[in-house]
Amino acid sequence: MSKTAKQTADAFSAPAFDAGAVTEQVREFTEKGVAQSKEAYAKIQDQAEAAQKTLETTFETAQSNTAALSLTALAALRANTEASFAHIEALIGVKSFGEAIELQSAFVRKQAEAISGQAKEFQAVATKAVEEISAPVKSAVEKAIKDVKVI
Repeated sequence: MSKTAKQTADAFSAPAFDAGAVTEQVREFTEKGVAQSKEAYAKIQDQAEAAQKTLETTFETAQSNTAALSLTALAALRANTEASFAHIEALIGVKSFGEAIELQSAFVRKQAEAISGQAKEFQAVATKAVEEISAPVKSAVEKAIKDVKVI
């Protein structure tokens, strides 16, 4: 073969293809992708479990605080009902109109004070409930934000 023919043949020949090197690169790329996917899945699973625990805690806290609010409301209702019945009994035994007005004024004043105290008590229980219910959610959100910043 002449020099020109050899140069022409070299120019049109297919370059040497090393399938082993390409296969190794594809395998490395695939292994890296699988490792990253497993890591991402583990993080997502951990966060899902944490969210589930937070929800369970929040619902349990909400349930117990709802019971406390109900008991507070029932106690107020009972006290107001008993006071009203006692007032009616006292009104039945009234001898004069002036005595009825005096008794009614005292009852209204006493009930206003009682309702004010009951409202404060209910507000305290409700405030405590909101704080206890929101605490797990708040800490979970703070943790999630911290985890996002780390990544």
